[in-house]
Amino acid sequence: MKNFKLLLTVFFGLFFFAAQAQHNLQPELQNFRQPGYEGLNVFETPKLDSPAFEGLKVRLGADFAMQFQGLSHSTGSSTDTMASIGNNFNLPTANLNLDVQMATGVRLHMRTYLSSRHHPEAWVKGGHLQIDRLDFIKSDFLDGVMDYITVRVGMDEINYGDAHFRRTDNANAIYNPFVGNYIIDAFTTEAFGEVYFRSNGFLAMIAISNGKLNQSVVKSSDDQDAGPSFYGKLGYDKQFNDDFRFRITGSFYNNSSDLANFLYNGDRASSRYYNVMNTMEESSGDWSGRNTFTIPQVTSFMINPFIKYKGLEFFGLYENISGQSFGGADVGYNQIAGELLYRFGSSEQLYVGGRYNTVMGTDGNTGRDIDRLNIGGGWFITNNILAKVEYVDQNYTGDGWTGQYQDGNFNGFVLEAVISF
Repeated sequence: MKNFKLLLTVFFGLFFFAAQAQHNLQPELQNFRQPGYEGLNVFETPKLDSPAFEGLKVRLGADFAMQFQGLSHSTGSSTDTMASIGNNFNLPTANLNLDVQMATGVRLHMRTYLSSRHHPEAWVKGGHLQIDRLDFIKSDFLDGVMDYITVRVGMDEINYGDAHFRRTDNANAIYNPFVGNYIIDAFTTEAFGEVYFRSNGFLAMIAISNGKLNQSVVKSSDDQDAGPSFYGKLGYDKQFNDDFRFRITGSFYNNSSDLANFLYNGDRASSRYYNVMNTMEESSGDWSGRNTFTIPQVTSFMINPFIKYKGLEFFGLYENISGQSFGGADVGYNQIAGELLYRFGSSEQLYVGGRYNTVMGTDGNTGRDIDRLNIGGGWFITNNILAKVEYVDQNYTGDGWTGQYQDGNFNGFVLEAVISF
């Protein structure tokens, strides 16, 4: 036991030293969201000309996350046998991040999932190029225009809504104050192009993607392609003084194709609550605890208010989703969520708070409702190391839930340790 404790002390000590050393040696990049505490409550990346470009700079970073899960689940069904789950560690996850300053106002990002729940092998999540200046064409070219314009192109996470800026992205869990993401998790990686206009706190973005999660030139058996997706965002974000910040955005997403759309089933790293609500026959289901679905002809709207007054912080979500099932039945969901946090300590490195998330929907003529309560807190041990704990309680109600989900519930505690640099 003494040797085990010593090993744990050395192990975490080495991680602490590596994270701090890496953070101190990292080059500064333009228009970049810092990993760790410095990146909290950053949504779209800042538009700054500093530091000055002095040649190509490469920033190599990583994310690590590990959980100790103590959850239990139950069902109202008399025919389904639930998987037996206990208290133990989940398989740790890891990301490798590459960010490159390629020219003045031109930055490349690429993320690789080294270890994830759904895929045992390493694979590239995606990457994109962000352009804030056109000096690579000619010095000061269209500077008066580029003071307000940002362009992002790539095959990566699209900017629909604001919730994805606070979500856990495989091992990148340091911006998420809780362990899990939302019940309906709007996240997908598609080939996209986004154009932003920002001025005096106002934000406007219009974008197009190819609507496909798995990229291929091969059409479907009936000679159809996925068709483009159009999405955009309008918002206002203002730091009124040292104590008070207010932000609100509205986003839309539309794809009119008859083929599958993966906006709500695009996270191939899968969910954070392991094996909950799975039966013995489905004990390895990787998206447990979420409501995932693929539907054609999807139209979605999301509104996100964010308010921070001193240490008190509120983030809200309202989302309306409509589409059709592959059988032609109407599918619709409304999702509402609110997070209330209080950050405290000498540098607000500690926080406590809660999140309530509810989903009300229909699939055909049947109702499917889910509600979840999270209560927890966290401690930024350093800028790049976060420890958090939460209690979660989730319930399934409505006539549309059958099998193990009929009157289903899971609840318990989860502890998570996160390192990002």
